[in-house]
Amino acid sequence: MSQRVGLYAGSFDPITNGHLDIIRRASKLFDKLYVAPMTNTSKKYLFSYQEKKAFIEAEIEDLSNVSVVDGKSELSTNLARQLGAGFMVRSMRNPDDFGYESGVASINKVLDKNIETIFLLANDQYATISSSMMKEVARFGGDISEFVPQAVALELIKKLRKE
Repeated sequence: MSQRVGLYAGSFDPITNGHLDIIRRASKLFDKLYVAPMTNTSKKYLFSYQEKKAFIEAEIEDLSNVSVVDGKSELSTNLARQLGAGFMVRSMRNPDDFGYESGVASINKVLDKNIETIFLLANDQYATISSSMMKEVARFGGDISEFVPQAVALELIKKLRKE
């Protein structure tokens, strides 16, 4: 029997507890799950790939079937093919995400008809969390400790104070 390999790609700038919940849930669906901090050319990033990787690895060290890989200058379908991943994991927080995510899935299917997209719905407690919202709340001194790992919250505050 062949292994089920998944790829969860995103900007993860920064990683949130919602992202981590998706990673944990997806890790139960696959023999091997890759998490790839990617580049979205329409976004300005605060964190480097190395910082994102370190944050994610610190939070998933107990998940032996999950690895973080570099996807910063790669189409996610090409990366999936290179990794032998037959599945792309995508998450949706709300109905607004559906339009965007279904578009991504459709384009990915054209780019590689052998890769299936699996959608995981955010748990209610994470449905309002987004990386951009966390940056905005932190920028104005709000407490984000319930929404991101502690190390992420501390580093985010430090970076935003330098701006």
